[in-house]
Amino acid sequence: MQAQTSISVPAIAGCPGERPTDACETRPIMRFRSGTLHENWYIAALSTQVTARKPYASTIMEEPIVLFRGADGRATALIDRCLHRNAALSKGDLFDGCIGCPYHGWTYNAEGELVIVPSESPEVRPREGRRLERFPVREQDGFVWVYLGTPERAAEKEPFRFPHAGEPRWRSYVMLTPFDGDVTDLVENFMDVPHTAFVHSGWFRKAANVKRAEATIERTADAVHVEYFQPDDSIGFSKWLLNPDGKPMVHTDRFFMPNITRVDYMWGDSRGFVITSQITPITPDRAMVYTAITFRFGVFNPLARWLLPPYTRTVIQQDVRIMEVQTGNLRRFGARRFSGTAADEIHRAIEALRDHAAAGEQGPPPEPLSTRIEFWM
Repeated sequence: MQAQTSISVPAIAGCPGERPTDACETRPIMRFRSGTLHENWYIAALSTQVTARKPYASTIMEEPIVLFRGADGRATALIDRCLHRNAALSKGDLFDGCIGCPYHGWTYNAEGELVIVPSESPEVRPREGRRLERFPVREQDGFVWVYLGTPERAAEKEPFRFPHAGEPRWRSYVMLTPFDGDVTDLVENFMDVPHTAFVHSGWFRKAANVKRAEATIERTADAVHVEYFQPDDSIGFSKWLLNPDGKPMVHTDRFFMPNITRVDYMWGDSRGFVITSQITPITPDRAMVYTAITFRFGVFNPLARWLLPPYTRTVIQQDVRIMEVQTGNLRRFGARRFSGTAADEIHRAIEALRDHAAAGEQGPPPEPLSTRIEFWM
């Protein structure tokens, strides 16, 4: 019987061992056209979505990723493309800690190494040295984080820690919401106060109740902190559930580079809730938002756990609709032209940080900022 031979694969300059891999390739996608924004940890999935039974498909910055758990139970993230004929591995099967392509059965282990080629004899081993790009992965706070930048730099940064996660007396739940909009526009929406009287009228604030507001803005090298001075302000049903004692509300907003917002509403030291949103860009104008609602209301925690989800889901869906309107019009006009007021100084502080990173951090970074604004809402 004649020995089986394999077709030689052309060497690719710049690839490890001159063997074809995805790690040596750049493509005209967001991941490679984002300056230094890709040099960060992004949520790719909930921990519960990544299993050893079925592959999970995710997209970050237009990069298709497949996630699954290897034989050791740890999550792994590979580029979602078979080396053979480019089929999506996320449509394949998992077995023995490996993932098999649905087209011709090429199989990869959790390290991304090609380990089985069904059409080749076991004696032929051209598969050695061929591997998929594998991304650094961290599991933390119930999320699977993936690093799309230089693997060596992943150890220099830590995924964001969600506030009060696992702390006594605090409870939380998570919502996943697809949004239209780029990350900067979504960050601005999540930290914008004036729109709440219109987009969320009756649910958050009312346009008829015009109030003067003051806030301080502090910008550092990688964050923006906003503190509002509205002790008589209230939101939704806070008066009878969240704040029965009538304590003044302390409202602070924070932005953490490159894609995280944190909004705190506190009534005294023992009552309040925190809305933390991590925005994973799918395309330049589409994102998946992972929102953690964390709250502390003492004996009312069980009641809040029942009432808050439908309330927060309604408010978020109102934001989804207005972001569809804004993003659709930006697509229609093809240009970004904005006018501003004093309240938009918050947005300008955020834009400066993100624009500098998107430009590859060329030139001097935005200077530290400390200012006070006054506006009406």
